[in-house]
Amino acid sequence: MPIRSRFLLFAAALLAATQALAADRLTLRIGDQKGNMRAQLEAADALRDLPYDIHWAEFPAAAPLAEALNAGAIDAGIIGDAPLLFVLASGAPVKAVAVDKSDPYGTALLVRPDAPLQSAADLKGKRIATGRGSIGHHLALKALDKAGLSEKDVELRFLGPVDAKIALANGSVDAWSTWEPYTALAELSGQGRVLVDGRGLSSGNSFLAVTDKALHDPDRHAALQDYLKRLAGAQVWAYQHLDSYSHTLAKIIGFPEDAARLQFERRQLRWQAIDAKTIAEQQETADFYHAHGLMPQRLDVSPTFAKDFSVPNAEAVAAQH
Repeated sequence: MPIRSRFLLFAAALLAATQALAADRLTLRIGDQKGNMRAQLEAADALRDLPYDIHWAEFPAAAPLAEALNAGAIDAGIIGDAPLLFVLASGAPVKAVAVDKSDPYGTALLVRPDAPLQSAADLKGKRIATGRGSIGHHLALKALDKAGLSEKDVELRFLGPVDAKIALANGSVDAWSTWEPYTALAELSGQGRVLVDGRGLSSGNSFLAVTDKALHDPDRHAALQDYLKRLAGAQVWAYQHLDSYSHTLAKIIGFPEDAARLQFERRQLRWQAIDAKTIAEQQETADFYHAHGLMPQRLDVSPTFAKDFSVPNAEAVAAQH
């Protein structure tokens, strides 16, 4: 056989083998929220030499991410404790595999800076914007409950973050119950004042939630464990390089750099494995929703966690960077 023919056959065989390997390469479908996991991973260069591909889907809030998880359109996503409960209560085949702990200050009820409101008790008869089933919704109910009020004492308007921000600015609502980075942006831009913060009201927990189908696939399970390890490391890196990370994050989310930095710095995020304290906190939130009629039946949260994922110790990760 002529040398040229042999070369062409070899090239064709090599191309076929490469295409076969590419077809077999696993792709994780990851759901993210604005300026969260992907921002940290990319800023820390933690996606280098991935043995799998990632297809990112960014969501403006938890509700559409929850729908994607329920429909199996994504394998995993980051979601707050309260919206995750609605996913689980609907019977969705989803488990929480790790928790991102934080200082919940920035999950807050905002009012306009010139508003006469001084406490949650002043919200009686007022209009509050928030996302249905969101951590903002949970905070609003908790704040009202602590003040001796209920949702019947206010008018809740369920809006996405963009519409809620506009509604607060133009006076269509009196308060907006939201989360970071929107809280930091409202404060620093002079468009909002924290009336009630989340400390003592919100657990500050967010979860990496994974579909049962992905968990039961050994290759996908292994890829998700690797992803979680990279994610925890990237978060530690971000706190070690606040200036650099804040600059990158601001560009990614389209926020001023001071707001990007403030919301991240004060949250003091840290990924952890699921433990008994986390499960108890999630059960408390579920029971609160049931008591207030938002869940028709009591939900036992214990079966909704997968405990076979490990998270590297933050101190050990920090020492490596």
